[in-house]
Amino acid sequence: MLNENKILGLERLGQFIIEFFSKNDDNYNEKEERLAYLMTRSEIENPWFTQENQRFNLEQWASLFTKDNIENWLSKYPLSNSSKRVGLILAGNIPLVGFHDIISVVLSNHIPVIKLSSKDRLVLPFLLELWNEFSNNKIEYQIVEKLVNFDAVIATGSNNTARYLEYYFKDNLSIIRKNRTSVAVLKGDETDEELQLLADDIFRYYGLGCRNVTRILIPNDMKLDRLFENFINYKDIINHNKYANNYDYNRAIYLLNQDQFWDNNFVMLKEDEKLFSPLSVINFSRYETLKEVKQFVDTNKDEIQTVVAKPELGLESIGFGETQNPSLDTYADNIDTMAFLSVI
Repeated sequence: MLNENKILGLERLGQFIIEFFSKNDDNYNEKEERLAYLMTRSEIENPWFTQENQRFNLEQWASLFTKDNIENWLSKYPLSNSSKRVGLILAGNIPLVGFHDIISVVLSNHIPVIKLSSKDRLVLPFLLELWNEFSNNKIEYQIVEKLVNFDAVIATGSNNTARYLEYYFKDNLSIIRKNRTSVAVLKGDETDEELQLLADDIFRYYGLGCRNVTRILIPNDMKLDRLFENFINYKDIINHNKYANNYDYNRAIYLLNQDQFWDNNFVMLKEDEKLFSPLSVINFSRYETLKEVKQFVDTNKDEIQTVVAKPELGLESIGFGETQNPSLDTYADNIDTMAFLSVI
């Protein structure tokens, strides 16, 4: 059964975010001043969470929070009439990365028991407070230091952490997510605009998200200059201290090892078969036939979050510039969270 209060409250939360970014700080009300303060504190505590990236993230969420959009999403699932406690272990690699899990649990009529990431501990609880207030206090949730007393768990971590979590929660209903990344497949005739959108897929959130592209497959005859020319809008990324440290370190390692790489002073391209690349580096490989590409994608499907490509390549893919704009029914690791929650 749909909970009208929760849906309308989430829609109102989206409107609050939109109104917040339409104002300047001279016109903030008390709630808006609180959000501005928490965003500033978040960047101080975690320099990867810049104001720009936090704003982008919040505006993306707000654009999804309409009553029609939410109800269309929920209409695909039989929602529970019996509330269960669902433990959530959240990641902190990009802002609000665990928000979708929380929304899914609440709207499936369960109770989220939330273990926040230490890297993202400020804005998320505030958004939950607002959502609850806008929903006439109909949302039940807990923020905890340690998970106890739960019926199911959804956890996100590194591959090493996931092995521990799988063992620890082996007797519980669970979704345990591991490391994933995204890839792009170029046909060779992409426009400058498409390649500039690909830059968004690579550099947004400094490349820290599982939906960021870390590996590009290009035709044998494509020149790398076209990539560098269209990535130039992100040249200022090197001014971020933590990103620059990664760039300097990886460049020094490649020089020391006499590895071949291409450099434009803010990102490096390296011909490498590895799916994952270090921060500030993009791995690429060349292909002759689409059969090679499809074989590569199929072989690595358990580690690929999404593929960016033109539709005519015949891959299961999304368009350029869309990796960081997931819809409500886009699920991490391609595991349908709402389907899982509807049967616990």
